[in-house]
Amino acid sequence: MLFIAIDDLHDWVGCFGGNPQVKTPNLDRFAAEGGMVMMNAHAPATVCCPSRSALLTGVHAHKTGVYGNRNNLKNAPKAKSLVTLPEYFSQHGYHALSMGKIFHRHPLRGDQGSKKSEAGQWAFDEYHKTFGGIGPASKKRPVNGLPNLPDEKPSYHYHAFDWGPTALTDETEMMDYKTASWAAEQLKTRDFQGKPFFMAIGISKPHLTWYVPQKYFEMYPLDEIVLPKTLATDLNDILDGNGRRVYSPTASWLRAEKYGRHNEAVQAYLATITFVDDCIGVLLDGLAQSKYGDNTIVMLWGDHGWFLSEKQRYGKTQLWQESCRVPLMVKVPGMTPQSKQCNGVVNLIDMYPTLVELCGLPENPVLDGRSFAPLLRNPDREWNHPTLTN
Repeated sequence: MLFIAIDDLHDWVGCFGGNPQVKTPNLDRFAAEGGMVMMNAHAPATVCCPSRSALLTGVHAHKTGVYGNRNNLKNAPKAKSLVTLPEYFSQHGYHALSMGKIFHRHPLRGDQGSKKSEAGQWAFDEYHKTFGGIGPASKKRPVNGLPNLPDEKPSYHYHAFDWGPTALTDETEMMDYKTASWAAEQLKTRDFQGKPFFMAIGISKPHLTWYVPQKYFEMYPLDEIVLPKTLATDLNDILDGNGRRVYSPTASWLRAEKYGRHNEAVQAYLATITFVDDCIGVLLDGLAQSKYGDNTIVMLWGDHGWFLSEKQRYGKTQLWQESCRVPLMVKVPGMTPQSKQCNGVVNLIDMYPTLVELCGLPENPVLDGRSFAPLLRNPDREWNHPTLTN
């Protein structure tokens, strides 16, 4: 079982059709070779920690209390008895190993000023820290030179909404590329103690900041960028009980609007996605070249959507489709057809029971999700079950 998480990726992938300009040859090839494209998949939450906590426990946030990025699943009293997905596979004979972001990362208690953190190490038989990467070529911050708005106070989001070329032009020096290469090498050289494996690999981009080698920016010339369609009055009809507008544009969107930088932001996100696609290519090639290529289920997912100026915002959260809908691709050797899209409504919280069924493990009765294994066997069947995003 190869379980691949991609942070902050939405449907700007060729086979999902979210942006016709995007270049994702490896993900498109994966779809063509049996990675079924789940076109109507949704996140259990629209921010990293609650989404990942829900899909890894199979239980929604309203039961665990993990609603935000500051809520550590490990310390959530209502989640103490839950067995996470990798733990469940380990308990049933699998060797569970991981590198990269799978669980949301939290500073260790009493150690807020250090780099020590808790990232779900406890859930795996074998956990590896990521390798170091490279930063941007420029030492100034923000690298993109996007000024603050008048009277805007500096914040994490101000500094994080940044992009630019890295100091080195070689993508192999990037952290995510090293993670993908490590995973590919494990697949090609190990027998995992003679057990079936559950390998969870986390790719950290296209999460901000968008620092990638210059060649990826050059793939998307600025004068050819097509911006997402937006409506200037889009927020005017969302009112509270007193007739006041509920939502306002985000500061990042206002900065890009004021200084004419939308094209650059979209270019940077596209460039980062293509870098991620190269990393996925390394990982999938490693699987194909290994003895596990024909008997390994691959489940590839993004943890939530992302706004690229739609609704006058950049980022995540909120319950609009841009943030709720996610990319999800599943390959089951001998089951999923090639070049196939499925329109059945599913949720990332459904991945846990689906994998349990596909691998023939005993049912975990506490799960909120619903197995969509029947859709993988027959993607055209009727499947009108409702889904929930907290």
